[in-house]
Amino acid sequence: MDFNLSEEQQYVRDVARKFADERLYPRAGEFDHNAELDREAIKEMAELGLMGVKVPEDYGGTGLDNLAYTISIEELARGCASHALVAAVHGSLFAMPLLEFGTEEQKQKFLPPVCAGEKMAAYSLSEAGSGSDAASLSLQADDDGDNYILNGTKLWVTQGSIADYIIVFATVDREKKTKGIVALVIETDQPGFSVGKNEVKMGYKASPTSELIFDDYKVPKAHQIGEVGRGFNIAMETLNHGRISVGAQSVGMAQRALEIATVYSQQRTQFGQELAKFQGIQFKLADMQAKLHAARMVTYEAAWKKDQGMKVIKDAAIAKMYASEVGTEIAHQAMQILGGYGYTHEYNVERIYRDVRLCEIFEGTNEVQRIVIARELLKEMAVEK
Repeated sequence: MDFNLSEEQQYVRDVARKFADERLYPRAGEFDHNAELDREAIKEMAELGLMGVKVPEDYGGTGLDNLAYTISIEELARGCASHALVAAVHGSLFAMPLLEFGTEEQKQKFLPPVCAGEKMAAYSLSEAGSGSDAASLSLQADDDGDNYILNGTKLWVTQGSIADYIIVFATVDREKKTKGIVALVIETDQPGFSVGKNEVKMGYKASPTSELIFDDYKVPKAHQIGEVGRGFNIAMETLNHGRISVGAQSVGMAQRALEIATVYSQQRTQFGQELAKFQGIQFKLADMQAKLHAARMVTYEAAWKKDQGMKVIKDAAIAKMYASEVGTEIAHQAMQILGGYGYTHEYNVERIYRDVRLCEIFEGTNEVQRIVIARELLKEMAVEK
């Protein structure tokens, strides 16, 4: 495995890092306080090619690989997790089902405006009674000739209240469980669609998390992605992309927290010397650096394997699980190094802690990731009986 980045990967990294440092990080506290995304910043991200890094150029994207995309999400999260999540939803959760399973007409219609930042997108799988048990969907899709009629609600939809297009998973027959699920692209400006409550959250506050309500909503079958009964598989395969993205977000936030703590330890003096000269602080910084490096490597490896066409179910789960837990730990230790200042808004560490904590929960809890990892390991190491 070559650890050198290609010129394209380095370019994307540098562009995303500069944007994060100049346009996102200085205002991240403001975005958090106001609980609102900056639509102008999102348009700028699109102009820089950061809203569809791995979407082919024919559909308005940048046309690069999974590793370049992963690096871009990491760098954006170093600036503001909520805005990094926009790029992750657009460039992965929304784009990948269409690219891998959609028709040419669907790709041409939905992807270019999303990559350009002209339209906002979302991905909707979870429901009130269907979180980790993703197969237990109750959103009903009734066959009505050339259309499906949707009735029911969805929960925990990132960007649901501001999205123009949403990939929604519904069931045509609950008795069939996973075999009855269908994937559909819905347009939110049509009759029968409404937004319920927006959740008041601990972190990722600028990114709205919404309840969606469908009341006799009519969606054309031309908006069906893949076959009926393949919806669950499409959802799960999409999450293999998304989990790598969560790992990248975690690494980016952890990197910023480590930077804040390292700089602070060299500026703050106690007992007549810099904090950085105390061995206890040095040990904390060393552990943070080592674990961050490991988290970055498992995340990059998962993205690289995806680019090689290798199976990444286990690797994506490891990246998501390990990087998110390391991210939480690093943010925690950064707060400890800053002491009382770390608990205030001024130094951003408490915001990073609140944001990165979600990475252990969304796109499959880390408990689910451990099940996935163990299941794949046992398959690989199966003992003949």
